[in-house]
Amino acid sequence: MVLPSLLPQPMQEADYQAVHALSRSLGRNAEPARFGVEGCQLVLKDSQDKLLGWAKASWWDPDDELAPAGFYLSGVEIAADFQQHGLASILTTARLEWIAHRADRAWCVVNAQNTASLALQRSFGFREICRAPQFGSVQFTGGSGLLLCKEVTPSNRASADRKK
Repeated sequence: MVLPSLLPQPMQEADYQAVHALSRSLGRNAEPARFGVEGCQLVLKDSQDKLLGWAKASWWDPDDELAPAGFYLSGVEIAADFQQHGLASILTTARLEWIAHRADRAWCVVNAQNTASLALQRSFGFREICRAPQFGSVQFTGGSGLLLCKEVTPSNRASADRKK
């Protein structure tokens, strides 16, 4: 399946129902109305305005000895028919750029059993900091989660465009 070039868009209140439905279709229960207005909340849609995926990143202070306060990638879901087509990478690139304009590090916590998420994070250069059964209020099914970190800098595209 070849997908046209897709650009992440800010999540709007009008997207909440579709985000919730997508999450439920994957056996999850994202509640975008509870995300708040802070942070980076993105959607990817096809040319007919159908939701293909969503993701978010935000400031999190887990009040945890192991996991520091910082900007965390905190959710990405892609419709089942569109998984493994690079959509999570598109959303992750946009979230990392957003974080890079606010901090020099991006963080995330991942269930050690979530091989797809770990592969995605590692493909972006995240490295493991530590493992624990819980970070802040997040407990992990199977007993182990990973705290991952990546140094980030804003892309050079904007400065290169200004030179033209």
